[in-house]
Amino acid sequence: MIDPNHPFYDEPWRRVLIVAVCFIWVGIELYTGNPTWAGIVAVVGAYAAYKLFFDRKKPE
Repeated sequence: MIDPNHPFYDEPWRRVLIVAVCFIWVGIELYTGNPTWAGIVAVVGAYAAYKLFFDRKKPE
């Protein structure tokens, strides 16, 4: 779903922003009383964090 080696993700601030928005959204969902959606978005955020920070190959 996410190609971590795409040139769009070369800038570190983009990777951080994507993950941060996911977890901010988790907080919003918890605040509004939707723990199911908070869990779904948390999984998406964790997947994005893994792909963008740990599964990424450094550009040449």
